[in-house]
Amino acid sequence: MNSAVLSYHDAILYRSGERYRILAGAIHYFRVHPDHWRDRLGKLKAMGANTVDTYVAWNFHQPSPDAAPDFSGWRDLGRFIDLAAEEGLDVIVRPGPYICAEWDNGGFPAWLTGMPGIGLRCLDPVFTAAVEQWFDHLLPIIASRQASLGGPVVAVQIENEYGSYGDDHEYLRWNRRALEERGIAELLFTADGGTDYYLDGGAIEGTWATATLGSRGDEAVATWQRRRPGEPFFNVEFWGGWFDHWGERHHLRDPEDAATEVRKMLDLDASVCIYMAHGGTNFGLGSGCNHDGKRIQPTVTSYDSDAPIAENGTLTPKFHALRREFLQAQGIDEVPELAPQFLEEPPVLPARSLPLSAGVELLTLARAAGNPVPSVRPLSFERLGLDAGMVLYAAEAVFPGRPDAPSESTLRIAGLNDRAYVWLDGVFAGILDDSTAPDGLTITGTGVPVRVEILVENLGRINYGPLTGHGKGILAGVLVNQRYTFHWTQTPVPLAAWGPAELEQLPGVEFSAETPADTYVALPDSGKGFVWINGFLLGRYWSVGPQRTLYVPAPLIRAGRNTIKVLELEKPGTVVELRESADLGEADNAEIAEALLPA
Repeated sequence: MNSAVLSYHDAILYRSGERYRILAGAIHYFRVHPDHWRDRLGKLKAMGANTVDTYVAWNFHQPSPDAAPDFSGWRDLGRFIDLAAEEGLDVIVRPGPYICAEWDNGGFPAWLTGMPGIGLRCLDPVFTAAVEQWFDHLLPIIASRQASLGGPVVAVQIENEYGSYGDDHEYLRWNRRALEERGIAELLFTADGGTDYYLDGGAIEGTWATATLGSRGDEAVATWQRRRPGEPFFNVEFWGGWFDHWGERHHLRDPEDAATEVRKMLDLDASVCIYMAHGGTNFGLGSGCNHDGKRIQPTVTSYDSDAPIAENGTLTPKFHALRREFLQAQGIDEVPELAPQFLEEPPVLPARSLPLSAGVELLTLARAAGNPVPSVRPLSFERLGLDAGMVLYAAEAVFPGRPDAPSESTLRIAGLNDRAYVWLDGVFAGILDDSTAPDGLTITGTGVPVRVEILVENLGRINYGPLTGHGKGILAGVLVNQRYTFHWTQTPVPLAAWGPAELEQLPGVEFSAETPADTYVALPDSGKGFVWINGFLLGRYWSVGPQRTLYVPAPLIRAGRNTIKVLELEKPGTVVELRESADLGEADNAEIAEALLPA
């Protein structure tokens, strides 16, 4: 077996026998248009980094169990790794199978987590068998590009932040063996929060333990010196920024504050990876969700994360602050000027406002989205084989009362995940979500059967914590007062698979572009929904903010005629705006300070 290029001894890291320090940044290929991969990697190198770090999102490659994983086009992980090598970067790969990353379902395919009774992230044989099949496809791409074979891959992670989830060390050892048996010979490592609690659950003997944290790095170094005295300290996720949830405020972190924290660790001879160096975008339905114990917290479409390299590739003040620290860590005190191409602002289309045409009504669209599936009780997304999008549930129910003496009842949805739009006999009755579903909707009944139609939207699958893998749709049932309603039909609405026939029915606008360039789509008088550009599902928008514009990278724009289509769920608007800069919402610097502290 080839020997690993990276090694450590007496808490010192070596590369090919020479003392070494990893200066890295995270870029996720699945969040960056492939035409921009080289640009973003080149800018990471210009920041003074010697390594790029990426997760691998299983569900991005294999959304269906009936087809082999796809590694072509946007999913060409091998090409991304090869481009990093061409830019002079080493590569760290984090194949999971769980990745968190604020990505839908933590990277797990919904068909996997929807298997009845499956035990996730433990030595459940159903789970490990599926992971082994995935690794059989994935790991040859990584193994063939290892540094010991002349490639750029210098390290591979075992699982991800397991100490935040479980304590099955046998499962971690199995994960390690699964990598080694498939040819991974470079340095393996685990990654966990910077405290004893996380190390207790996620670190195993004989494997390098690395840290994930955004502050108190010196305290974490001291913990490692006590708990892992022979290992060099590596913060594989330094949270220099933070992500946003819909309905909250935009997070920013002061560049000098981030740089000071990095310097604190570098002064202690640590290695550091900036998470994220370039965040990119949760295109399509890729956004995940958190859960605070009371309600779901869906992540916005942008994954800019206040990163040093902004969502559109612009170099921010944080880039220059961290570049200074990275270069000084390499003994370069006089920071050289950047090459002009790195300082150029990406071109943008001229701003304009475009009237939004009319389209087919939402309920009509949902009814025609596919073939209804009958059942006695409501079926979840997983039972229907649908990973994302929406499902229209329909049944007949009787609300107590008489035509001459109407009375009020309550319509409740038990086990609602995540947001429901309710119609009675085709008349819109209201919206329920996980916080209002227990209270339900007050309905005036006359004792006459009513057709109940409920369109349930999946806001993104939970990506972190004990609820990872939680189902979507109506998981328990629909009640009129305390009485269940039975005999349903379900019509899946697979938004990610919509093509020209479906999109033709949506409201839209057309515009011309002389030359492809970036733009930012805003829907200032719309409520909540989805946007397609030239048939590509860009992502969600929502008037609750904080995000007000959706980034459209230039490769999605055509020279000549372009089309934007909009599926509005709540408040149809009249206009689509193309803007020249991003609006990610009002910022809150206070919240991020608490978020970055180790638990």
